[in-house]
Amino acid sequence: MKLVATCLFGLEGIVGEELKHLGIKNVEVGTGRVFFDGEAAELARANICLRCAERVMIVMGKFRATSFEELFENVKNLRWEDIIPSDGAFPVKGYSVKSKLYSVPDCQSIIKKAVVDRLSKAYHLNWMPETAETYQIRFSILSDEVTVCIDASGVGLHKRGYREIAAEAPIRETLAAAMVQIAGYRGFDILCDPMCGSGTILIEAAMLAKKRAPGMNRRYAAERWPAFAASVWREERNHAIDGEFHRQYRLWGGDIDPKVIEIAKSNAKKAGVDEFIEFVNADVNDFRPTDEFGMIITNPPYGDRLLEIDEAESLYGVLGRVTERLKGFSVNVITSDADFERCYGRRAEKKRKLYNGMKRCDFYIYPASKDVRKAKKI
Repeated sequence: MKLVATCLFGLEGIVGEELKHLGIKNVEVGTGRVFFDGEAAELARANICLRCAERVMIVMGKFRATSFEELFENVKNLRWEDIIPSDGAFPVKGYSVKSKLYSVPDCQSIIKKAVVDRLSKAYHLNWMPETAETYQIRFSILSDEVTVCIDASGVGLHKRGYREIAAEAPIRETLAAAMVQIAGYRGFDILCDPMCGSGTILIEAAMLAKKRAPGMNRRYAAERWPAFAASVWREERNHAIDGEFHRQYRLWGGDIDPKVIEIAKSNAKKAGVDEFIEFVNADVNDFRPTDEFGMIITNPPYGDRLLEIDEAESLYGVLGRVTERLKGFSVNVITSDADFERCYGRRAEKKRKLYNGMKRCDFYIYPASKDVRKAKKI
């Protein structure tokens, strides 16, 4: 099968590397998505193990269409019966950008009619009952290039299953996992988040260090489909468990809200990493780690969501002051505030554009002092 993993803008390269590390072949990085080849095992593995992808889908077809007739005929010629049974439900969603077929409702209707036409003939039915499992059809039309897929994930992959209750304005799990990878955390020194909220960054970091598959404790749409054997999913989960590391990790999270800390503790326990993370009710003003070496990754409140802009920027200044003396710590901060560096007090050595959902953000990277890093190596 030709498969595709969709992702937040800016994470395509990371998802591509994840797929390669999973032993998956013919990885092709695009914009907001990464194509790859695989069979049922690779479909299951990608769903269970990818940390930074939003969905995994089966690519039914890719073609060019500038008229509704072309769209209808090309969709009708695809082998939908290979996946969708006679009683399967197949709603249609999608989008169109810079294309002659710009009306999304009309495209939805045409694609639906084409699939109905194909399946009704394949199964010798006058009408499609659509009473069984759902096979969500998703299409994209970009500059008249059409891609038509069936969503194998169901609920988005950022829904790991551990965060039923979240603090206000949480960061998406997939983005948190990407930040941890970009920052280079490997589980050796302490990792701190002095504004941890519901604990997402620390939980994702602990799972990454332990090599725990993020999708181990949830289910996927394709698991309910007759075309894919349940044994394939069991085997991939067992392989993921066999690949876990077993050692001790040290992670610390602080937040000024005691209710949020309780949520973070609950989330970590559900994720099975609570033994590695210490959550403390603490003000960022009092952040004083005793370790000589470590890493800070944090998602402070943005001025346009939880705090007024001046309050948020004041908080950035506090963060800059309390971390200035931590020469052996790298500091990694995500925010949508373009004035962050001025408020923090110094320019970042690196800056990377990321998206939290549809919100443009920057990930500011401040490595540990070169002298301290050199001394550590010695």
